[in-house]
Amino acid sequence: MFIGRFDPLKGERLQILDESGRVDKSLEPTIEDKDLLAIYRFMILVRIADEKAFHLQREGRLGTYASLRGQEAAQVGSSYAVQPSDWIFPLYRDMAAMMIKGMPLENMFLYWMGNEMGNKTPEGVNLFPISIPVGSQIPLAVGAALAAKIKGDKIAVLVYFGDGATSEGDFHDGMNFAGVFNTPSVFFCENNQYAISVPRERQTASKTLAQKAIAYGFEGIQIDGNDVLAVYAVTKEALDKAREGRGPTLIEAFTYRMSDHTTADDATRYRKEDEVKGWLERDPIKRFKLYLLLRGILNNTLDEEIHKKAKAEVERGVELAENVPRPTPDDIFRYNYAEMPWNLKDGLEELKGFLEGKGG
Repeated sequence: MFIGRFDPLKGERLQILDESGRVDKSLEPTIEDKDLLAIYRFMILVRIADEKAFHLQREGRLGTYASLRGQEAAQVGSSYAVQPSDWIFPLYRDMAAMMIKGMPLENMFLYWMGNEMGNKTPEGVNLFPISIPVGSQIPLAVGAALAAKIKGDKIAVLVYFGDGATSEGDFHDGMNFAGVFNTPSVFFCENNQYAISVPRERQTASKTLAQKAIAYGFEGIQIDGNDVLAVYAVTKEALDKAREGRGPTLIEAFTYRMSDHTTADDATRYRKEDEVKGWLERDPIKRFKLYLLLRGILNNTLDEEIHKKAKAEVERGVELAENVPRPTPDDIFRYNYAEMPWNLKDGLEELKGFLEGKGG
C-alpha cells in the first residue's frame, strides 16, 4: 500500500524504478511478464505515433498537435490499470491513455487532422471525448462518478489533467464535490512542469500539487511520473479503493513535457536547454527498457521486432485516417439540433454559396 504512506505535505515522492533501471525491491509491484511487455509495447507505439504526428503537422497533413513525448509512463502506466467497466476522462494530450482504453490509432490522427469523427468513441468503450478547455472535464468526471455511485455500479472514474488545470475553478469544484459526496474518483494530474509557458512554481506556492487533496478531505500522493512501475501500482491501488467506496484520490505524476506545448509553441523562449537535457536523461522509455533487459524479459532482437511492428501500425493508422472523406460544411450545422431551424438553414446556404464563389 502506497497511498497514505507517502506524505505530500513533507514533499515525499514515490519512486520504485530509478534512471539506471534498478528497483527498490521492497516497493516493487507484482506484475506478470506479459503485462510488463505489453506496457513497453504501448510506450514504444505511442512514442513512434507521437513522432509521426509531429512530422505530419510539419508537412501540412495534420493540424496543430499537442505532443506527449516524455509522458508515456504517466499515461500508459495509469491507463493500463483501468478495468473495461471504468471510465476515463482524458485531456487533449492523452493519446496513449485513450488508445489503451480502446480508441483506434487512426481516430487519433483523424482528430488532429481536424475531423471530429476522430473523436467518436467505439461502441462499448467507456471513454469521454477529448476536452480542449483546460480542466473542464474534471466536474463532468465527478458527475459521472456520482451517477455510478447512485446506480450502485462498482466502477471507478479516472480523470486526467495537467498542472495548469489546478489553477482553474473546475479543478477545485470537482475536488470539493468528490470529497463531500465520496465519489469513486481518481484525479490524475500529469504535472509536466509547465502550463504552456507558465512554470509550476508560478501556479501555486504549495510544496506539491498532491497535497491539495487534503483540503478537500481525501488522500493525495506524489509519484515519479517517469517511473511506469510506480504509476501503475499507485493508480491500480487508487482505482481499487474508489470501486470499494473508500473515497477519491489525487495522484500527482511528477513528469516533464519534453516537447513544445503544441506545434504552435516555441518552448525555447521560456525553458533553458540544460533543463531539457537533464530531463532527457530521465526518459521513461529508456528507464523501463533497462529494467526489462536486466530482468531478461526483453532482448535486442525482441526490441527491434517491437519497434518494427509499431512503425507498421503507425503507418497503417495514418493511411486509414487520410483515406477518410473530408468533412463538409454541412457538418458545422448538422448536429446542433434534431431538426435544423430556419436561421441555421439560411447560414448554411450562405456558406455554401460563398464556397462556390457566389458570396460577397
